[in-house]
Amino acid sequence: MNFSVYTSAKVQNIKRVFTDTFSESEGQPEGEIIGELAYNMLVQTDEKELYCFIAEEDKQIIGAIIFTKMTLGNNANAFILSPIAVNTMQQGKGIGQSLINYGINMLKKDGVELLFTYGDPNYYSKVGYQQISEEQIKAPQKLSLPHGWLCQSLTSNVIPIVKGDTSCVEALNKAEYW
Repeated sequence: MNFSVYTSAKVQNIKRVFTDTFSESEGQPEGEIIGELAYNMLVQTDEKELYCFIAEEDKQIIGAIIFTKMTLGNNANAFILSPIAVNTMQQGKGIGQSLINYGINMLKKDGVELLFTYGDPNYYSKVGYQQISEEQIKAPQKLSLPHGWLCQSLTSNVIPIVKGDTSCVEALNKAEYW
């Protein structure tokens, strides 16, 4: 297995991984939505506000993860992990957690201070995320499942309280994703 930074030549393959993975686990409509989200993030987001890493085996993309810029009231260097996909035939082998950890290490090297996600606390706690409240740090959109608002500090063990509004990249800034 090889982890690497994506290249623009692989955007369609990455979109397919997201579409297929979410279609198989959540149904075709959800797969199409998440595939389109991943595609839009990769083609519409400024490269300074985007990280995408892929997992390949035998020159085939079997997983992908996207991190995009979050803007906070305290001007911390922050990103959000969303979305991540691992081919359903490859799940349960630790590929997702390895891909997340690979991404975290790359973001740390680039000075990212806070890393967010919105998902299953049981899964993401395995890679350092903690549940936070919107009183601690407000989400960019109204959360349908507030218990899924998660963060980790890449510089210390303490997640600060950050006052004010937050924002995310345009492709992710739609109520249906939150």
